[in-house]
Amino acid sequence: MTEQKRIILITEFIEQKLRKENELKFYEKELMELTTKIGYLRQEVTLTNTIINIIKHEQVIDIAESLQSNDNMLIGKGDSGDKEI
Repeated sequence: MTEQKRIILITEFIEQKLRKENELKFYEKELMELTTKIGYLRQEVTLTNTIINIIKHEQVIDIAESLQSNDNMLIGKGDSGDKEI
């Protein structure tokens, strides 16, 4: 093999190595972004599961219903208080 052919082969290998290193950097960056997205999605799934469990176990307080029952209790106390006087 002549010296010129060896130089060409070596430069081709060096260029191939550089391309692969750049490709590796690109995919490492993509992997980091995807890992971050996976983390956010896991948090959202956990939150959704928590909400579903709260609803299943009826731990959600109906604000309107609660206010209405509080008003009824206050009105009832006010009426009984008026009757006592």
